[in-house]
Amino acid sequence: MARLEEIRNRVHSAVINRIDFTREIGDTEVLDLIDEELIRFRGENDLDIASMKTLRQDLFHSIRRLDVLQDLIDRDEITEIMINGPDRIFIEKGGGLTPYQGTFSSKEKLEDVIQQIVSACNRVVNESVPIVDARLPGGARVHVVLPPIALNGPIMTIRRFPDRPIGMEDLLRFGSLSPEIAAFLSRLVRAGYNIFVSGGTGSGKTTFLNAMSAFIPGDERIITIEDNAELQILHIANLVRLEARNANVEGENEISIRDLIRASLRMRPDRIIVGEVRGGEAIDMIQAMNTGHDGSMSTGHANSAEDMLSRLETMVLMGMDLPVPAIRGQIAAAIDIIVHLGRLRDKSRKLLEICEITGIENGKIILSRLYAFRETGEENGKIIGTWDKKNRLENTAKLAMAGMETV
Repeated sequence: MARLEEIRNRVHSAVINRIDFTREIGDTEVLDLIDEELIRFRGENDLDIASMKTLRQDLFHSIRRLDVLQDLIDRDEITEIMINGPDRIFIEKGGGLTPYQGTFSSKEKLEDVIQQIVSACNRVVNESVPIVDARLPGGARVHVVLPPIALNGPIMTIRRFPDRPIGMEDLLRFGSLSPEIAAFLSRLVRAGYNIFVSGGTGSGKTTFLNAMSAFIPGDERIITIEDNAELQILHIANLVRLEARNANVEGENEISIRDLIRASLRMRPDRIIVGEVRGGEAIDMIQAMNTGHDGSMSTGHANSAEDMLSRLETMVLMGMDLPVPAIRGQIAAAIDIIVHLGRLRDKSRKLLEICEITGIENGKIILSRLYAFRETGEENGKIIGTWDKKNRLENTAKLAMAGMETV
């Protein structure tokens, strides 16, 4: 292994010295240079064909791609890549975390890869601005934290998304919800109910939001607003995708989620979909839902549907100083349904409850639980259960206006 690493470093240096950086050079030319140097080194070191192929791919990824990360990014079964410095990489596959044997050759090489990713998104990360969000060309979400904030070297977390968006059929196959609930949500989305998806980190909120968006009629005008573009809505022709922008090095030219929501109201949307609300933009999202944009949707972090209401109150206060009763009135008037997701101990992601906001009583928002997941046991290490129907939908006016039967 040490001998191969030495050969790799020598071939890498030889190829870099031969590349003419004063002109544009294609991948084929780089591969030709790698092949020439490998053939030369093979004669000196008696390399076998398998080692030659491995070195060829590693060298190409190091020079033209993302070094050791490229192979991980190309593997569909990997959903998360966590780099804790140059020599500690972990991957998530099938819901479980495992260490990865590959490493970066140096801290400087990892920093080069980070700069390559971030600069491609027109963003900046350095000691002055040590935290940044970015994305890869394929849509994977990237989060970077650099020293001096990160004490054990450059940290990068990459959340991969499948090339084909996960649809409701996939979620049904995974056992994330029942066919009855999928049909119920389909009717709510088509009828224009305002829906909020809540859940903890990694519970699949964005995936579920994207799957529900497939129920939106194809003739509507949709505007999506995100920190980093992750939603993949493919069936809407009249689709506008907006992405927030961080401030530059001087702290200027930031375009926030709040700015984008306000701008979207002048674009004549039928529905507005906000990828996630985390702060003061919650008030703008709620006001948009209250001003005729029925069928709008968003997500937020919470431990339950009831907890999501408390968090929304806090987020609204971050954006506007309003009396709590007024905030609760706005929330109750804006949001019809809260869908809460969770990640169970077997690492599976499931819909845990669907709640309807039915109004305000004694100054408190009233939630009516429509469906709830009930665990019934385990089978082959997987949690099994059923979704119990608790209450009937009270607000059936939108279903009636859409010409659908009430439930």
